[in-house]
Amino acid sequence: MTESGSELCSLSFETLIERVRACTLCCHMLPRGPRPVVQLSESSRILVVGQAPGRKVHETGVPFNDPSGDRLRQWMGVSRETFYDERRLAILPMGFCYPGTGKSGDLPPRPECADTWRSELLARLTKIELTLVIGRFAHAWHLPDRQGSVTDNVRAWQQYWPAIVPMPHPSPRNNLWLRKNPWFEQEVVPRLQDRISQLL
Repeated sequence: MTESGSELCSLSFETLIERVRACTLCCHMLPRGPRPVVQLSESSRILVVGQAPGRKVHETGVPFNDPSGDRLRQWMGVSRETFYDERRLAILPMGFCYPGTGKSGDLPPRPECADTWRSELLARLTKIELTLVIGRFAHAWHLPDRQGSVTDNVRAWQQYWPAIVPMPHPSPRNNLWLRKNPWFEQEVVPRLQDRISQLL
């Protein structure tokens, strides 16, 4: 099944989300089959843009239901209850399904998701006031004037403030990055928590 932009524009928000959750565009490329994991509402005020669901998220169908999510919620200063309230917070990864595992972690997000669905979904999220952009694939889409590396983008966070915050991935695999860049948790995280508290 392929969808054209004009066809998607004519759908109600509810029908659009149903189509996304039933998507099988790249099922033949997914080692565990399709299971799109997204969370969004037309009233969402904060958007979290990750990479793609991991294995545990694929199994549970709950976004960021893993150690990465625990750290992300800590950075944001929110509870699980708040984080999973779609009326407040949308979660729209670059790839909606678990892409499988490579030599050094999960494979990149499948490009079909962004190519097919992303622009129309973002157009419907008209109440978003803050977007957290996590990892290099999300940076590539959401930061047209990005600086280069993930570290460079995150260091330039004030350039995008207060509408967008470029972030490293909260995965435990990034512990070394966090040790090398303590300024992120010292400088950026407190400002991020204040901004989120204001919006919620």
